[in-house]
Amino acid sequence: MEHFKRPVLGKKHSSDSRSQKSRPSSPAPHNHVTFELITESPPVLFLDDAQRSTGSLYSVNLHMTVKNRPVSLKTMTLKLESVSTTKRPVVEKCKACANQVTLIKDWTLVSEKTTYQPGVYEFPASHLLPGHLPATTHGSIGSVEYRLVAKAESDALEVFEQTKPLEIKRAIRPGPEKNSVRIFPPTNLTLNVTLPSIVHPMGDFNVLARMSGLTTVNNDTQTRWRLRKLDWRIEERETTISPACAKHAAKIGGDGKGIAHEHTRIIGEQEVKGGWKTDFDAGEVEGEFVCSINSARKPNLDVASSNGLKITHALVLEMIISEEWATNKKPKSATPTGVARVLRTQFNLVVTERAGMGIAWDDEMPPLYEDVPASPPAYLQHLPFGLSCQKTFVFDAR
Repeated sequence: MEHFKRPVLGKKHSSDSRSQKSRPSSPAPHNHVTFELITESPPVLFLDDAQRSTGSLYSVNLHMTVKNRPVSLKTMTLKLESVSTTKRPVVEKCKACANQVTLIKDWTLVSEKTTYQPGVYEFPASHLLPGHLPATTHGSIGSVEYRLVAKAESDALEVFEQTKPLEIKRAIRPGPEKNSVRIFPPTNLTLNVTLPSIVHPMGDFNVLARMSGLTTVNNDTQTRWRLRKLDWRIEERETTISPACAKHAAKIGGDGKGIAHEHTRIIGEQEVKGGWKTDFDAGEVEGEFVCSINSARKPNLDVASSNGLKITHALVLEMIISEEWATNKKPKSATPTGVARVLRTQFNLVVTERAGMGIAWDDEMPPLYEDVPASPPAYLQHLPFGLSCQKTFVFDAR
């Protein structure tokens, strides 16, 4: 009786073993040197718009921990980079078309071969971030992010690297209320709206609207418009430009060109069913209603970037009015004429972060690392017999 050998499930073929041998093995991570980036300044907040902002002072401390054995470093750098990403690149699977990296500031911490014994070493760095930089934004079709990249290379060709994201915010300080006027031809209607100068993504704000020119009086009769319905919504409008990398620049006509994209979404809406006062004798209707942004829809703030990313907001009002006819003797007995109109208008909104105390960095003048001396200053101590001596206090920096 012949015996058949049962096949072994999952057995590797010789071709599989050859393919695995041909694959290069990934280098093992180097754990004897670690980096930690510690922010030592308040959160980055730009005050006012890009044309008037003085920027924000940012300080970071790079902690390098050497474990077990000494290490000799040839170079060590710290970079602050801006990363612009488009979700609709020219070529879908091309990372160079989707991401553009811009260097803002770099520090050379080690420029020649230096040996470090096991221990913890600190490398502080400061930079005044210019106020024209766009805030950190994660839009629907584009985004702007910032990151700190610490990188070192040893004489044994070992590479140590650490990345830390940096969030930049912008706050516009409030100003006087804005008054806007809209005219709706061919009628005589005029709309006056009072809005706050800025709004925030969380919280509500009041809108005061007054419409005049409702009543037209003739010899014996009068015609007038009655407000039937009022709807408001807040639109977020995003535009961006998708540039092409050098490899795919020919697809859009050469270097320096891109494809423009637009995206609009609603981040708040409601119907105002009442609450306005109508005075047909004066020909006016006036009302105040509350608007707010739905934070669950993750709204973005206003931003304008040099790479083409721009986000703006607008308050859109839609009003339905109907025409009535009445005699001058009995103005309260009005008869609808069957004529109705839809009035639509919009007003720009500035959506921004809260400014807090609204104090810029140059008003406080915090010191830079370069301005701090190596040791505290000397102090004069007076002796009882009228003599004086100079005493220096030395602190251990460890």
